[in-house]
Amino acid sequence: MSGEARKAAEGLGHLSGFGNEHSSEAVPGALPEGRNSPQRAPLGLYAEQLSGTAFTEPRAHNRRSWLYRIRPSAAHPAFTRTSNGAIRSAPFNQTVPDPNRLRWNPLPAPEEGTDFLAGLWTLGGNGDATQRVGMAVHLYHANASMTRVFSDADGELLIVPEQGGLLLRTEFGLLHVEPGHIALIPRGVRFRVELLDDAARGYVCENYGAAFRLPDLGPIGANGLANARDFRAPVAAYEDVEGPVEVVNKFCGNLWSATYGHSPLDVVAWHGNHVPYTYDLRRFNVMGTISYDHPDPSVFTVLTAPSDTPGLAGVDFVVFAPRWLVGEDTFRPPYFHRNVMSEYMGLVEGTYDAKAEGFVPGGGSLHTMMSAHGPDRETFEKASAAELRPQKIDDGLAFMFETRWPVSLTPQAARAEHLQQRYDDVWQGLERHFRTP
Repeated sequence: MSGEARKAAEGLGHLSGFGNEHSSEAVPGALPEGRNSPQRAPLGLYAEQLSGTAFTEPRAHNRRSWLYRIRPSAAHPAFTRTSNGAIRSAPFNQTVPDPNRLRWNPLPAPEEGTDFLAGLWTLGGNGDATQRVGMAVHLYHANASMTRVFSDADGELLIVPEQGGLLLRTEFGLLHVEPGHIALIPRGVRFRVELLDDAARGYVCENYGAAFRLPDLGPIGANGLANARDFRAPVAAYEDVEGPVEVVNKFCGNLWSATYGHSPLDVVAWHGNHVPYTYDLRRFNVMGTISYDHPDPSVFTVLTAPSDTPGLAGVDFVVFAPRWLVGEDTFRPPYFHRNVMSEYMGLVEGTYDAKAEGFVPGGGSLHTMMSAHGPDRETFEKASAAELRPQKIDDGLAFMFETRWPVSLTPQAARAEHLQQRYDDVWQGLERHFRTP
């Protein structure tokens, strides 16, 4: 690992604060004073604005950054269509929406030389990428670092590593993300993924809709859940590289490629709030009961992407972080329920307290809207008879991508060899205990 990469991997010099205005310069004097686009930008750089929202969206939701770069982004040749690989995009209409509960084992090992982009595999999603509505669930399994550069015009990418650390070289600088952390790459930001281990595996939520933000806290008050200051943005670091570089752009569901004569990761300074971030999930400040009953899983929301209906998210990112359980006379695992939301759940490490077996790190389950789910038989029997002492849950890290619409599968997910065929069996044997007074 280079010294520059090692500095990023050690987490040095990062800015913090989700959604806040930041600035950074790799060379002193690269940021202009008092102007976004002066007649002549400092150091012979080009000034360029990257807008993640419409110009006229409310100030609180407006996302944009000013970039001061060696060459403007406009200096590139034409893009041509390239293979989509295993990446698919909304609308997901090649299969009939399936109301059944589904669960997958981890992705199989890829062929040698598979980078992050080639290793992306789409499970399904909803909405329409061309209308900026909905989301997609992807998984990745890679064993090679990228030499090309990627950007997604369709949506922002929430990356959840499960195995292997990643070094993300972005237009804004370097970010290190490892299992137990997440990375957020905003819409349109160019980046390259380098592996810090022999292989890497994990999950990706592609959000076509309104950008992820911190949820409102309501009665919780001013503090709790994810703290804005724990999100870490990069310090400016640029590549001044001449020579052919492949740049891949995802646009309206398809991949397009162009060969630049220079690296597009050439931003010397920047300021704004349309910025990539990382976040350590173990910093999540869990809220829960200190009397009785299991709280709704909404109290585990890290980030939310709102829809046009208040309180009904296009997609929520929810994490089940280490926490204490102290509820009295309470069934402590997640309760049996049906939900208007659809839930894709993944496991980063350890075990999940609602499932005894079969749900493993790197795998995932899909409970689409109104499908009945909850603890399996073994978990139910154990939790119903447990002595209710204070209990620390710290042997697992699970998460959910939760969305207001049904998640329709891709054909490859519906026919995958790693799709578990007898997932329904985990609820068999739940005995009748009813008796009249």
